[in-house]
Amino acid sequence: MVAHVLVFPFPAQGHLNSMLKLAELLYLSGFHITFLTTEYDHHRLCLHSPAHSRLSRLPGFWFRSISDGLPDQQPRSASRLIELYNSLTHNSSSLFRDFLNSNLSQSQDAGWSRITCLVVDGVMPFAMDAATDLGIPTITFRTSSPCSIWTYFCLPKLVEAGEYPFPEGADLDERVYAVSGMESFLRRRDLPSCFREARDVSDPRLDVVYMVTVSTTRAKGFILNTFEAMDSTVLSHIRTVCPTTYVIGPLHCMLQNMRSRMLSNTQSGETSSNSANLWQEDRSCLPWLDKQPKGSVLYVSFGSFTVITNEDLMEFWHGLVNSGQRFLWVIRPDLVNGVEDGEGQPTSVPPELEAGTSERGYLVAWAPQEEVLAHPSIGCFLTHSGWNSSLESAVSGVPMICWPFFADQHTTSRFVSEVWKIGLDMKDKHGREIVETIVRDAMEGESAQELRRSAAAMAEKARESIAEGGSSYLDFQTLVRYIKSTDQGDG
Repeated sequence: MVAHVLVFPFPAQGHLNSMLKLAELLYLSGFHITFLTTEYDHHRLCLHSPAHSRLSRLPGFWFRSISDGLPDQQPRSASRLIELYNSLTHNSSSLFRDFLNSNLSQSQDAGWSRITCLVVDGVMPFAMDAATDLGIPTITFRTSSPCSIWTYFCLPKLVEAGEYPFPEGADLDERVYAVSGMESFLRRRDLPSCFREARDVSDPRLDVVYMVTVSTTRAKGFILNTFEAMDSTVLSHIRTVCPTTYVIGPLHCMLQNMRSRMLSNTQSGETSSNSANLWQEDRSCLPWLDKQPKGSVLYVSFGSFTVITNEDLMEFWHGLVNSGQRFLWVIRPDLVNGVEDGEGQPTSVPPELEAGTSERGYLVAWAPQEEVLAHPSIGCFLTHSGWNSSLESAVSGVPMICWPFFADQHTTSRFVSEVWKIGLDMKDKHGREIVETIVRDAMEGESAQELRRSAAAMAEKARESIAEGGSSYLDFQTLVRYIKSTDQGDG
């Protein structure tokens, strides 16, 4: 019997994207796959994701869904993240257990084979609990940056050292020393946003974050989407608590390599179909990029969860136009606060912004990000420093400007600027003058050439890691061997 892997991501674009790539890698390695999503996201994948259309036609690759417990019309944005998480934990856990039971109890000749291993998003411990109770070996996958994950593990050390919590109004640039491996550069402002916002160690947000992080140690293994050369120091610390850690990134590069080796030229050329899009891609930006000089365009995207105010939008827009640089900007329909109330994006745009954008800019609601970052015209990426975007930028050799918004993005942003030295950190500042200055610095200033050299060197290390015999290649082969063993009852 072929081993059957259930892959269950948290319902957010970045989580879906990386875990669907892993699912396809495992399918190409000879496993049956069930990719489980929420009904809300499954509907959007059916509408917008070529990857869903392609993979759902493959024998032995199934898409299934359960409810997330929220009304269909309710937005799933960063500002409502806790509502979504709580609903999944309290409303979807029993549905998930029923889903597993239905698979285990049905006859294998029904066309859907018995699940032998679970790869679950590490932020959903309830899924691991259900699988463990039913005797299904479980591996967790965290889609966050390793540096932020290790920071979560170090919460008790920060408290014990008296470095946390710190009072409201405290100097955020003050150094913290209790996170092993980061003593020389980590500041208060670089801690995850829930650390910065909580004023007491009894804050329920901290309990959830730490509980979720520690639950990883109960799994049979731990998957991270990075590579040894990028995160070796942090990985050595993570392995002290999660010894069986599979470092198998960058996943999008791993998948491209495997598809090019195993599939026809026509199929391997379908680069856009590798993404689990929840939004319709606007591919008209690619012909526009073709007309721009090499390295001349700033790509701007704040991902799928970030929600900003109309004032923030205007400040960024003024800064981009005033910088004098060409720019491609992703402005989601729900990027601006108030869209759920029918307000949405501004109906009135100042004439100077319209003129500057018409001359040097291009706006889209959603872009084929992997293709955009690989385009020779892209010279820099302004982003919220979410891990998937940061990794894609790094392995494309494109320098970054980081504007950390929430969750673990602050820690990642610090690594981008101080450890990997492939980008600049905006901290919490985003006035138009700051945006204008930092964009010019990254695109044409004294630091621009050094950033490009560092980014190119990081991209080369990424290519080495996924090549045959590379660190990620070998870790993936070890993971495949373990999953095959679960079919033999050795899990």
